[in-house]
Amino acid sequence: MVDDRRADGPPDEGAGVLADRLKERIYATITMIAVVVGLSLGDVGALGAVATVLTTALGLWLAALVADQQAHRTVHGRLATGHELRRMLYVSSPLLSCAVGPAVLIALAALDVLSLDAALPAAAGVGVVSLFLWGCLGGLRMGGGPVTAVVAGLLDAAIGVAVALVKAAAGH
Repeated sequence: MVDDRRADGPPDEGAGVLADRLKERIYATITMIAVVVGLSLGDVGALGAVATVLTTALGLWLAALVADQQAHRTVHGRLATGHELRRMLYVSSPLLSCAVGPAVLIALAALDVLSLDAALPAAAGVGVVSLFLWGCLGGLRMGGGPVTAVVAGLLDAAIGVAVALVKAAAGH
């Protein structure tokens, strides 16, 4: 097991980085669920929907970079550069990639392959399934059997949906 709690510098490119990256992916997935649910409750066209999804992802990513850089500067007394900056970019990249699925589904709606009324719930559904699968994997990685994994997946999906609905409701 990798010990990423060293006091002399940033964590190794091991379990700590992967955990941070997965945390960002889960956070971004929950946020995207909230965004597409919010869009499905309003009256928006495909162009407005894709612009909202992409600007949300970009805003999340930029906010994470600003926060990471500010925290680094405060703790270390200098800007993150080189390896530290590459780590920040790597860890935060799921905040951008979370927009790909919803953007593709909305683009399909813009091309009349499916309706926007179908694309937005489908995007939310893909996000919920993603949360379920990450929960299942976590349940298995913790040594649980299939039943424990499914329960963990259902709990993670339910919590993610609840948080997304609160976020969507707060936006309206």
